[in-house]
Amino acid sequence: MNKKCLILLSLGALALLSGCTTVQPWERATLADYRMRPDRDPLMVAMTEHIYFSREASSGGRGVGGSGCGCN
Repeated sequence: MNKKCLILLSLGALALLSGCTTVQPWERATLADYRMRPDRDPLMVAMTEHIYFSREASSGGRGVGGSGCGCN
């Protein structure tokens, strides 16, 4: 039982570590593209933050002040 657990743990660690990679200088332009930015659409960011604060029934932590009722 102990040997099986060690083998499974080793395979799991190997699977997690195999996803790491080094980005070459000529590949950085692709990652720095405007389309790769999560905040490229200000309206969508505002709507997502409003929905988040309304669901959580609190506010703060992202630079928005309010009472916590979701009616910012």
